[in-house]
Amino acid sequence: MLVSLKPANLRVKTCLQQAGLEFEISILPVAVRTARLAADALGCEVGQIANSLIFRDQASDQAVLVMCAGDRRVDLQKVQFETGIELGKADADFVRQQTGFAIGGVPPVAHTQSLRTLLDDSILRHAEIWAAAGTPESVFRMNPAQLQQITGGEWLDIAQA
Repeated sequence: MLVSLKPANLRVKTCLQQAGLEFEISILPVAVRTARLAADALGCEVGQIANSLIFRDQASDQAVLVMCAGDRRVDLQKVQFETGIELGKADADFVRQQTGFAIGGVPPVAHTQSLRTLLDDSILRHAEIWAAAGTPESVFRMNPAQLQQITGGEWLDIAQA
């Protein structure tokens, strides 16, 4: 059964193509708003889910994208120590305004504005990772080097021990 891509998925696909990369966007039968649900649906380890987390930079009021393996949690004190940025919680309206996507479907790319991106080293444990593709039921597969290439993100140790 062929499922058509939604406009949010097409934005992600176009952005990836413009970066010279071809990824297949997979549409899952149900929304997967957590790393555990995504891993169960894909038959992979929770750590292979690259969570796209949007935080608010307290000083600039700009969004910061932090990507972390699904089996880890971001340590905001480590982020501040490593980058000098004090991050705060971002509500659903802020996330949609800053990225153009809803929580649960935020991809690593194709945001409405350029975002500073921090990549947690925990992702590097896996040769193959999955990220959201614009909607809560869509994902695409890549490797950590491709994630860094498409986001321009900086690798740091920012997950809780």
